[in-house]
Amino acid sequence: MAGESLTRRPIAARNTGWARTCATLLARTGISPNSISLASIGCAALAGVFLVGNTHVGGALRLAFLILAIVFIQSRLLCNLFDGMVAVEGGLKSKSGEIYNELPDRFADLLILVCAGYAEPEFDYSASLGWAAGSLAVLTAYIRSLGASAGASQQFIGPMAKQQRMFTISVACLVAAIKALTGWNIPVFALALAIVIVGCIVTIARRVTRIIRELESK
Repeated sequence: MAGESLTRRPIAARNTGWARTCATLLARTGISPNSISLASIGCAALAGVFLVGNTHVGGALRLAFLILAIVFIQSRLLCNLFDGMVAVEGGLKSKSGEIYNELPDRFADLLILVCAGYAEPEFDYSASLGWAAGSLAVLTAYIRSLGASAGASQQFIGPMAKQQRMFTISVACLVAAIKALTGWNIPVFALALAIVIVGCIVTIARRVTRIIRELESK
């Protein structure tokens, strides 16, 4: 399918006016794409702090923690958007750019997904689900890179690629905020992580299948 096997992750927002304007401004400041990539780890760490921290506070402060977790999860994605745009469109690529582009993503995934597992300590298996989701998220990226190193095209297909994983956890934060107001007794983060896990397994299977099919057809 067009747009699924590319050397660069297809992101619709990349073609929007606001994204181009922000990337241009960032490039003019002299901020390197590598610095933006590293900033994504900081955003993910802060998201993790607020995810875990929501269990230690109550009332309005708990709601604020959950909303801030969403803000920093989305900020992580914005860093992932702008580092590539500043590098490519801004002409600021570096020789080590691919390392900075990929490695911080893996730390960011682990920080957010694992901390989401600790955001709901009242459910026994949440932490295990967080670690499983984080491990599978790293594996999806590893398989994509492995395929590329073997000579196949980069496979960014889902259903649980990076953007979908972060969307799922962001929705979980929103539902958890509603849960705090209503007193619902549902394992919000455990359910979200289970969805991520199942989606990652399907994603891994699809990517492996396409990579093998492409390599065998050469």
